[in-house]
Amino acid sequence: MIDLAVIGGGPAGLATAIHAARAGLQTVVVEKRSGPIDKACGEGLMPHATRQLELLGATPAGRPFRGVAYLDARHRVTAQFDSGTGLGVRRTTLHAALLDAAVAAGADIVQDSVRAVSQDDDAATVHTTRTDIRARYVAAADGLHSPIRAGLRLERPAGRARRWGLKRHVAVAPWSEFVEVYWSADTEAYLTPVDDDCVGIAILTSRQARFEQHLAAFPTLRDRLDGHAHGPDRAAGPLRQRVHRRTAGRVLLVGDAAGYVDALTGEGLGLAFAASRLLVDSVVADRPQDYERQWRRATRRYRLLTEGMLAVGTSPLRSVVVPAAARFPRLFAGAVNLLAD
Repeated sequence: MIDLAVIGGGPAGLATAIHAARAGLQTVVVEKRSGPIDKACGEGLMPHATRQLELLGATPAGRPFRGVAYLDARHRVTAQFDSGTGLGVRRTTLHAALLDAAVAAGADIVQDSVRAVSQDDDAATVHTTRTDIRARYVAAADGLHSPIRAGLRLERPAGRARRWGLKRHVAVAPWSEFVEVYWSADTEAYLTPVDDDCVGIAILTSRQARFEQHLAAFPTLRDRLDGHAHGPDRAAGPLRQRVHRRTAGRVLLVGDAAGYVDALTGEGLGLAFAASRLLVDSVVADRPQDYERQWRRATRRYRLLTEGMLAVGTSPLRSVVVPAAARFPRLFAGAVNLLAD
């Protein structure tokens, strides 16, 4: 019997495996896909997330950015980070760095599909297509629409408001040292520098449409990107995922599987990295019941700020978000740095 089985080999699962292996736990990661995994993601790591990444010993190549800028048709306001720089990094590059760090730490990576998880008083069993893996604990890091979470009946109704994310890479040199967030009537476009000759464009929206249709709402951005080659589009959603709790016996949820508000504030990966340490600490102490309380405490600021921003951003007040930020730049900078720290 091993100490920890991690279901899902994305950033949250690999971060959990790195901390667990370094803590002396015999750790196995089960992931059905091979190699670096891509997905719809803003790809901008806030300073808090970059510090967590350093603790994990992963050093992906990317492009630093100094802060966040909000833009609409008439305004531009910037907020510089007080606590260091962020890092724009392609998701596949980040995943490769974390995978290398997990293997170096001593975690075993198994390419297989998980069919189910069962548990008793002494251990949990991960049933895959080829074998059964018995472990003292299981970390479910199987994503936004986690089958493990659903099987454990830990989900809550997400509500009527539904938002989706789309991502595209464009072969153009970055023109800003900031992550630029463009606002239209019902959509945000996030421009993140990820390399010297590439930017990532992430769209967040409550309206399902093709990427070009959304981009048409931002003529200045569209014109800058016009004529430049781009990669394939990726999509994810609905984004909001509500969860009753993050533990069920010997199974603990981490990353997007643990619940998700929205990508509006860009702190998903930073929180996943921080939560992975809390999960491992609870396993080492043999006190899984501590994880729920610690997760809530660690994510409280993010959840409150993101819920507040989302409420405004999906209301008639949406049109005043960028003008208000431009009128009160110190308040805007304070909010950005609360999330960055």
